[in-house]
Amino acid sequence: MQKNTNNSLSDVHKTVDITKKKTLFGKLFAFMGPAYIVSVGYMDPGNWATDIAGGAQFGYTLIWVLLMSNLMALLLQSLSAKLGLVAGVDLAQANRMTYPPLVNFFLYLLAELAIIATDLAEVLGMAIGLNLLFGIDLIWGVSITALDTFLIFFLIGKGMRKMEAFIIGLIFIIGASFLVEMFLAKPDIHEIMTGFIPSIPNETALYIAIGIIGATVMPHNLYLHSALVQTRKFGKDEKSLKQAIKFNFFDSVIALNLAFFVNAAILILAAATFYKTGNFNIAEIEDAYKFLEPILGTKLAPILFAVALIAAGQSSTLTGTLAGQIVMEGYLNIRISPWMRRLITRLLAIVPAILVILIMGRDYIGNLLIFSQVILSLQLGFAIIPLIYFVSNKKYMGKFAISLPIKILSWLVVSIIVGLNIKLVISEISNWIKQDISPFVLYGIVFPVLILVSILLLYTLATPLWQKMKLKPIVLHKDLKLNTLTPTTYKRIGLAIDFSGMENKIISTALSLGTKETIYYLVHIVESATARLWDETSEDAETKQDLIMLKKVKQFLEEKGYKAEIRIGYGKPSYAIAKIAKEEKFDLLIVGSHGHRWFKDILFGATIDKLRHLVNIPVFIVN
Repeated sequence: MQKNTNNSLSDVHKTVDITKKKTLFGKLFAFMGPAYIVSVGYMDPGNWATDIAGGAQFGYTLIWVLLMSNLMALLLQSLSAKLGLVAGVDLAQANRMTYPPLVNFFLYLLAELAIIATDLAEVLGMAIGLNLLFGIDLIWGVSITALDTFLIFFLIGKGMRKMEAFIIGLIFIIGASFLVEMFLAKPDIHEIMTGFIPSIPNETALYIAIGIIGATVMPHNLYLHSALVQTRKFGKDEKSLKQAIKFNFFDSVIALNLAFFVNAAILILAAATFYKTGNFNIAEIEDAYKFLEPILGTKLAPILFAVALIAAGQSSTLTGTLAGQIVMEGYLNIRISPWMRRLITRLLAIVPAILVILIMGRDYIGNLLIFSQVILSLQLGFAIIPLIYFVSNKKYMGKFAISLPIKILSWLVVSIIVGLNIKLVISEISNWIKQDISPFVLYGIVFPVLILVSILLLYTLATPLWQKMKLKPIVLHKDLKLNTLTPTTYKRIGLAIDFSGMENKIISTALSLGTKETIYYLVHIVESATARLWDETSEDAETKQDLIMLKKVKQFLEEKGYKAEIRIGYGKPSYAIAKIAKEEKFDLLIVGSHGHRWFKDILFGATIDKLRHLVNIPVFIVN
């Protein structure tokens, strides 16, 4: 059952206790973790295509773009974490509590679209890795990625620290793989250093630079980080908050620098192999894999490349599904089962990937990867602008609102990203016009969507500058209005009896909640094969024996002065019990829990979980 709470990632909220750590190092170590989970989004398969293209076409020239993107990411992730630490809400929740419902809904759709685009890149990247390493067909590789849903459900059930340890292990695999690749490629250190000098050789380099920024600074990570930091339990006094913010900054610096190393390593590898040998047109992951062995003269290079790709896809897909849960719960205040939410996110990425492969062929996978990064780039402004608005506001942040220099720097970052996105959109539309794209698509779909998106962007941009705007405080719960309380009297109580040894506990509980005037319904479902087939006309041995035992229970209760009735149902317990409950108009239902989970639920059935959704009365579970 989902917890009835508005906390971000409620199943792991404040599960890592910082207050129990006595030493400064112990507290710092306990706090480290959220930024590592976030960092994998900066080294996901979507980044690889832009890094490979940049290195193959322009050598080491665009390394400075990676560094600039990393610094932008460090600033924005620190702001995101600060919102979660100080205000105690994630970015999606803050938006829901501040913007009008219609604007909030469109912001949700854009955030959801960004997560689908992220997941799409991860699904394709991992499928390509499986295909390159094991020869698994891309369709099957894409389908296999659905299993990640169950992996994340398993990991988060083991606790936040174990999940963080798993992801850090995958990051280590990625980093170690590229460290060996660097040793094999033997890049020129002097030429690498010249790549940190800002320069854009031509329009193509500018386009790739925009792609690198769009692939590096990812919108879903801003939602994710503001929620993940809330898995830490720490004091809310000023000293504790300052310490938490400082610990998070250290965590972010280390984690995002690791992400920078991976992205730089991919670009450097492409520069030291493809650019150096004149293979300037290498832009696809599969091409890079094929050319590594003949250029470097060893089979180890492409194997390590594919292993790193699979690890990158696996790690980043975990963060993408977590972000999907945060966005849905935060924006819509809807809480569905975590595994269902994660499965929905994954299917929304798998379906378009499979359709592209089936209809257009694997040659278009590279285009689909680039398209996913373009979508991500276009969503950035809608995540960053509200974030800066919140962390600048003293009503939300108190003394921890960001300073004027940080505000200026943050808005400068927004200006760069939004400006580059506008240029990217204009460039793409110009190309479509030259390609004689259908007027219906251009004027009936593309332009109206662009107009709506532009209006929404202007609204979110104007909001923080609108000084007369009456700001609403972030409130997650409505005020309680308690009337005069009167004790509930249950007149018709149903007792689910299955002769499993829980009878005494169930009956005792029922008697404590009822009175002498209450009617106690002894409900039993016969599950024998004959009974399932013939229902009440069945007279098999199990049905007869069950009825005898129920009569004994009824007699016992009546001798004690209680009113009791027997109701027997047939077939699937959850549906049969619910049917009887509705027919007899129960106002309370008491069932026993056997405590089994996972595979035992599959073998023996999970009656209670289904039953509570089939009735509209309280269900009391006796353990």
